[in-house]
Amino acid sequence: MNRHLLKIKDIQNERDYRSIPIDKVGIKNLQYPITVLDRRNSFQHTVASINMYVDLPHKYKGTHMSRFVEMLHLFRPEVSLKKISVILEQMKKHLNAASANIEVTFPYFIEKRSPVSNSPGLMDYTCRFIGASDPGGKIDLVSEVIVPVSSVCPCSKEISEMGAHNQRGQVRLSTRFDKFIWIEDMIELVEACASCEVYSVLKRVDEKHVTEKAFLNPKFVEDIVRDIAKKLKEDQNIIWFSVSAENFESIHNHSAYASITSGRHPDL
Repeated sequence: MNRHLLKIKDIQNERDYRSIPIDKVGIKNLQYPITVLDRRNSFQHTVASINMYVDLPHKYKGTHMSRFVEMLHLFRPEVSLKKISVILEQMKKHLNAASANIEVTFPYFIEKRSPVSNSPGLMDYTCRFIGASDPGGKIDLVSEVIVPVSSVCPCSKEISEMGAHNQRGQVRLSTRFDKFIWIEDMIELVEACASCEVYSVLKRVDEKHVTEKAFLNPKFVEDIVRDIAKKLKEDQNIIWFSVSAENFESIHNHSAYASITSGRHPDL
């Protein structure tokens, strides 16, 4: 049986005469169970959508797509920032590639208790690990979180005789760092810079609290990204960041948006 399999023609390894290299070739949107590091519980099981790519030299017709999935199987169940660099190097080795890229997007759950009644509930956050390895073996890692927030418009509060318009928003924070940073730390930093946090469970006493807290702490999207940027700039562990805030406006048929990018960007 093995002798028979060895005789099967390998089309991917045939020569391509167009002589055009491909920057990225691989698989996208692979749904895969993973285990990520959890600050409170050590580990958390979730399901990720994974993209994996390598470069393809001009002389080869194609890459071996099945090997990407084989790479993941070697490292399951844990796919964390600590493992990304190892996965990238293995991708290059097993696919005879000079460069490799991986993107791992997954829901991450944190138990949050409501601010007054202390009622427990699970909040879900979209997180992403992005990794790249260049031909020289240099590794670039980015950790990203998308955090729902609440904001109250300072202008509306200032000019209105009764109340002010408020809305739910979304903050996207991406960071590069020298030392490991917890997902929870990134989320908590963002939530502290909004008018108020968002919760999955709120009793009436909690609703009163968050409404009044947000009203006393009005913020534009500009305020949110500046406050986050200020904290990140004060953290010597953060070498690069990109933060954006989008408010899904309650009185407009459009969103409000602001972003800041700062720090050194590795050349890959």
